[in-house]
Amino acid sequence: MKNEIVTSAQNPKIKNLLLLQEKSKARREQGLFVVEGRRELEHCLEGGYEVKTVFVCPSITEGSDFSVAEMMADAPEKSSSSVTDGVQYIEIPEQLYKKVAYRDSTEGIIAEVAYKALSLEDLRLPENPLIVVLESVEKPGNLGAVLRSADAAGADAVLIGDPLTDLYNPNLIRASIGAVFTVPVVAAPSAEIIAFLKARGIQILTAQLQDSSFYYDVDMRRGTAIVMGTESTGLTQVWRQAADAHIRIPMLGRLDSLNVSVSAAILLFEAVRQRQE
Repeated sequence: MKNEIVTSAQNPKIKNLLLLQEKSKARREQGLFVVEGRRELEHCLEGGYEVKTVFVCPSITEGSDFSVAEMMADAPEKSSSSVTDGVQYIEIPEQLYKKVAYRDSTEGIIAEVAYKALSLEDLRLPENPLIVVLESVEKPGNLGAVLRSADAAGADAVLIGDPLTDLYNPNLIRASIGAVFTVPVVAAPSAEIIAFLKARGIQILTAQLQDSSFYYDVDMRRGTAIVMGTESTGLTQVWRQAADAHIRIPMLGRLDSLNVSVSAAILLFEAVRQRQE
């Protein structure tokens, strides 16, 4: 592991760190994204992502001799030595760290990590999988919150149809609290996702108000993909027509919709309830 001390905000490595935080184009071109926080980085390492650079502020981490290798030791069964080979370790002072840290409350650790893009064919699904599908999700915070629910419910994958957001957006990683690394996430055209699900006999349940049944009246014990659209426009006809059933959550107030992350949690845990009976 290579060690270095950087004290200036004008250092090219600090400038590039900020660029990766702020620009999705830079992330795509470099194949890198930023992970901030020890817990998030631990999940990242457990997911087998390759860490390139780690920035640490010793005064914030209370002078501990933090290292990626120590984190790796906590999850050796999920990691390989290649994940930490050639990692650059950079110490920065607290004043500089506060300028580059994305979060207000932080733990003194930021890392640059290599992309690991999954395809649909990379997924290793069990019998009767539980999958969440989001069509054209825009808000990173919503996707991050859905990923947390997917992790909590033990979902086997989250699929993003026709994505409008960067899967490695810092807001998404922060909102997911690292769940973006614990649940397989694949972005693909909706048509490809539909073909993938149908080829494997996974039923498609679309969350919509029109022509739908209450979600608790639909059998989710078999392989199931719960599909949701944006809060503003809902699902497109592509998904509505591909559905095996349409489901809805009873709305007893004056409004006719919930936040997509709340809806996802309700529907996922109904599937969990049914599968535990």
